[in-house]
This record gives sequence, structure tokens and C-alpha cells, in this order.
Amino acid sequence: MNPPIEVIAASLVRERTRAGLSLAEIARRAGIAKSTLSQLEAGKGNPGLETLWALCVALGIPFARLFEPQAAPTQVIRRGEGTRVVAEQANYQAILLATCPPTARRDIYLLMAQPGADRVSQPHSPGSVEHIIITQGRALVGLMDAAEELHPGDYICYPADREHVFRALEPDTQALLVAEQN
Repeated sequence: MNPPIEVIAASLVRERTRAGLSLAEIARRAGIAKSTLSQLEAGKGNPGLETLWALCVALGIPFARLFEPQAAPTQVIRRGEGTRVVAEQANYQAILLATCPPTARRDIYLLMAQPGADRVSQPHSPGSVEHIIITQGRALVGLMDAAEELHPGDYICYPADREHVFRALEPDTQALLVAEQN
């Protein structure tokens, strides 16, 4: 059985981009030809175990990560949805919206916006992710080509290393923004 080359190709591109390294640098570190890595990233070829292992070492990732399909780049959780945990001895519940890798850095912001000019953000550093929860008003939020209309209590997560937008659709729109960098 051949390895799922399409998944491996996407994983190699994803991890190399996250590492912020060139094709030539990863190939050099792995001890393989740049053309070999280029073909693998294009989904061509039949890489051997040794080649894949060397690439994982060069990228500083576990071997299994090469076989993980890319997660959906945008996640939306509407108010009242999500994994709910309820306390037994208090009127208290929590809804898990997202987890964070142990090496990530998070900054938390309260956003206040008015309708008018869009807040268009250029791509941040590779691997950056933004989490937004609308607390008041309505907004169009997310990737430029796939923004979502959100209402109070709605949550969205998207890759911030691509151009993205925040457009207030009502006066005095507010949101909580968690910016995550790996």
C-alpha cells in the first residue's frame, strides 16, 4: 500500500510554511535533493520511510504529523453549540471553543467597531490563528473570500496568515479577539 501522497504533500507544505523555511533549506537539512522535495510537495513521487523521516527531523515535527489531513481553515460555532461541560454543584457551564498548542502565544483584545470602513488585515506571521466571539451587534468576520456573518455569542476561528476582514454590521458592535501565534 502506497502512502497517501496528497496528504503528505499538503502536510509538507503546511509544516515548511509554519517553520518559515525555504524549500532549499529543508532539503539541505534533510539531506535530499531540492527537486525531490519539490516533487513531494507537488504530490508526485513515492517517498520512502527514510526520506519522510529525514523531512520530519528537518521540520522538527513528529512523523505522524505528515499523515494528518489539513484541518478546515475556518471554524464557526454558533451561540449554544459546542462541547458543553456542566458543573454538578453550581449553576455553571462552559463550552469549549478551542484548544491551544503548548508552544503558542495568545493575545486577547476587546474589539469595538462601527459600520463603515472594513478592517482588512494583511496576513500575519505563518501559523497565526484568530479566534473571535461577537458579544454585541453583528459583524462579517473571517477570510476575505469566506467571511461569515456572526451574531452575539457566535464564535469563529480562521488562519490569520491569510488576508482577513472584520466589518461591523450594526452600531456599537463588540467582540472578543484572541490572536494566537505558534
